[in-house]
Amino acid sequence: MVLYFLLTFVLSFLLSIYGTPVAMKAATKFGIIDKPDGKLKTQGKPVPYLGGLSVYLSFLLSIGMTLGFSREVLGMVLSGTIVLLLGLIDDLGALSPGVKFIGQLIAVFVLIKSGVMISVVILPYWLCVLFTILWIVGITNGFNLIDIMDGLSAGTAFFASIFFFIISIINDNLSTATISIALAGSLLGFLYFNFEPARIYLGDTGSMFIGLTLGTLAMTGKYSTHNQVGFLAPLIALGVPIFDTFLVSYIRALRRKSIFIGSRDHFAIRLRHWALSVKTTVLLSYGVAIILGIIGILITYTDNITSLSIVSVSLLAFILITYWLKKIDVEN
Repeated sequence: MVLYFLLTFVLSFLLSIYGTPVAMKAATKFGIIDKPDGKLKTQGKPVPYLGGLSVYLSFLLSIGMTLGFSREVLGMVLSGTIVLLLGLIDDLGALSPGVKFIGQLIAVFVLIKSGVMISVVILPYWLCVLFTILWIVGITNGFNLIDIMDGLSAGTAFFASIFFFIISIINDNLSTATISIALAGSLLGFLYFNFEPARIYLGDTGSMFIGLTLGTLAMTGKYSTHNQVGFLAPLIALGVPIFDTFLVSYIRALRRKSIFIGSRDHFAIRLRHWALSVKTTVLLSYGVAIILGIIGILITYTDNITSLSIVSVSLLAFILITYWLKKIDVEN
């Protein structure tokens, strides 16, 4: 079994290492380039998009060669393909936020139709559907929001994939473990080219795909075998994009600005304005992602009191960090 997972990881990694330079050349040839504008896009030179396409193809090919496709896996792949195509069109500058949202709803509908959704026995079906929509759309856009710095979104997604792999192994969930480790391999291969200084970006193509995939993996795991609050584990493990989504939403609400308009309100940009370099900010985010993944595993396998205490301390830390980040001046 160890050899099987190692093969899946290495296969997706090698496909990504090979495919990412091809995506770079294709993006450059067809003009799918992110150009600096002196405002939000401050990279030193134009950088090609389409990195997400390399991540997607290496992921898809690796699970296609190692995993049997059940109804749930097919639903995940199809919904991921839908948001990938949405992101690709958006990277070409042809989609409005409203159309993207409708497309994401269609992707969620495909997931629900394939049997992948949040299921709580005491809740009515319509409420489970609503929670599923909010969760998937939120995480999909959360990874899109943090894709603002070299290696940030892809690296955070890599560590989240490792967390879901570990949880799946513990719960003997072969399918979810295979998908998780395949995604981790494709992200690690891409990170070789995406870490500072980035030679290629994920684009909406990749950030929305990995967000939806991780959001779906979170719904396929088992977290409450030892207590009643273990279901909070994936929220903790995906805390970096969730935190940034709430931070940006909170600050823009205070300023009465739309969340769909780009701004400097993200935690990573605020850390840059405070004192940190891009590389230090990203590495710090990786460290937080690792710690949150460990916390997620702990609250899955401890008693109720201990789990609630850990969650409470984590929530208090996020509130204090939000208060501190809000005070950083990002306008000058």
